[in-house]
Amino acid sequence: MILAEDEQARRAALAKLLPMQRADFVELFEIMHGLPVTIRLLDPPLHEFLPHTQGEIEEVARVMNTDPRKLADRARELSEFNPMLGFRGVRLAIAYPEIAEMQARALFEAAIEAAKRTGDSVVLEVMVPLIATKVEFDLIKARIDATAQAVIKETGGKLNYSVGTMIELPRACLMAGEIAETAEFFSFGTNDLTQTTFGISRDDAASFLGTYIAKGILTVDPFISVDRDGVGELVKIGVARGRKTRPNIKVGICGEHGGDPASVAFCHEIGLDYVSCSPYRVPIARLAAAQAALGKEIASQA
Repeated sequence: MILAEDEQARRAALAKLLPMQRADFVELFEIMHGLPVTIRLLDPPLHEFLPHTQGEIEEVARVMNTDPRKLADRARELSEFNPMLGFRGVRLAIAYPEIAEMQARALFEAAIEAAKRTGDSVVLEVMVPLIATKVEFDLIKARIDATAQAVIKETGGKLNYSVGTMIELPRACLMAGEIAETAEFFSFGTNDLTQTTFGISRDDAASFLGTYIAKGILTVDPFISVDRDGVGELVKIGVARGRKTRPNIKVGICGEHGGDPASVAFCHEIGLDYVSCSPYRVPIARLAAAQAALGKEIASQA
């Protein structure tokens, strides 16, 4: 798909990916037995999917029966100086909407298939990543909704889904009231929100963050525990503005902060509905959430 030179060729490649995505989603929905499932649309920069060393390029080219020079040229074309702020997230779907359409079709077909197999209605949340504007979100939401209607018409099935977004950029926090006009849920991606608020690359911060903490400039690594004064304030603004527009909007955070007890306590204080983190941190997150809720109840009784 990445090597395709036009939309027709991309769609042909995506048609081969569709059944693979659908099978994964069917299995996931069956395991979840009717519990809500949030799926983030494709997010990483495309160059991350390509081989990089000469040996890898030659091996992949041989398997694909293509010219290794073509593969190397495409890798160079897609390489970026700062991929975290580059051609990723919703920007992929804006440039290549057929990618989002394929993922949406795989999701919706899988939801209907899994519901038939298990008898449990699939509660699906489709999440659009890395938006900075409402227009970006609305363009992709329109594609998702159109795909849902097409799948319903083709299968005669029913779908229970919502479309929301991952808030990862300061501008999105500030524009949350406008974005909530069409977005049905927010997930604050605090890993990238921390990077874009501080202007610090998480991958490169280890060389100097220790010095900052030692000198008392920062009290804790902001990638380990959420920065309440800066990043946290942006989240609070986003929550307040989003709920002013859509009072019942579901909001949470996604990232490693979701497994940090201090960050979980902060999320509870500002009224988030959930935290999401990597699997091995779930027990810590649940315990921290219980402690935060108990502490609030004790304080109210006092």
